[in-house]
Amino acid sequence: MKWDELTSPRIGRLDRSIPVFVNIAAIEQHGPHLPLATDALIGAHFLDRLDRQMPEDVLIAPQIKVCCSRHHLDFAGTLSVDHTTLLAYLSDVASSIFDSGFRTLVIFNSHGGNQAIGQVAVEKIGADFANRQVLLATWWTLASDALSKLSDSGPFGTGHACELETSLIQHIAPHLVVEPVPTGTHYQPAFELADGDMLKPATVSLFRTMKQISGGNGVVGAPGMASAEKGAKITEIVVRRLVQLTNELRNREGP
Repeated sequence: MKWDELTSPRIGRLDRSIPVFVNIAAIEQHGPHLPLATDALIGAHFLDRLDRQMPEDVLIAPQIKVCCSRHHLDFAGTLSVDHTTLLAYLSDVASSIFDSGFRTLVIFNSHGGNQAIGQVAVEKIGADFANRQVLLATWWTLASDALSKLSDSGPFGTGHACELETSLIQHIAPHLVVEPVPTGTHYQPAFELADGDMLKPATVSLFRTMKQISGGNGVVGAPGMASAEKGAKITEIVVRRLVQLTNELRNREGP
């Protein structure tokens, strides 16, 4: 069910144990071949599929599209808000959801730059509403084991506008992919403990802009290894894990 497509009386009659999902995404550059809305398209796609698969068991809140992308501001078209702005906004949305009586909030993340503040949001909102369930689920970490087996790109192949994200957009919205898709693996190393990718994260967190990480082209990873078929498989993997998460949350009693 989509929150904003229901009437107020219909919302009022829903079982309050239904988990509410809110996607935090991004509007930012994704190299020369993917649209600015890549993270928003991917987040909405996964939740749309989840909603179609179990429509009476999930409630999808409106997507928060513009989030934390300051590290992409060297590239035209990127939109961003401050981390504290997103934290305050997300906290207010969560408060409204819980004031409506719902007991579980899943912050579903589809952008790497939201990961840190998303965890802070879980800590803050969870403490503010100690009798509720609050959690953060980022799509590539939610299914990293299965995605690692699917990936063909090797070290540093999954990062940004990469094998995984390019495959998903080729599957979701192929008309928005600009050819030619870059080939090769794009990544500028820092040092061993700070180097990593989506599926094998670094040991330490080092701030670098996307221009620095990508060497200036806005791509981190190996988009040339992508395919629409792989995008369909990624979708099945992630949605299967979202269904598992939803079932486990509905069967769990209390925070």
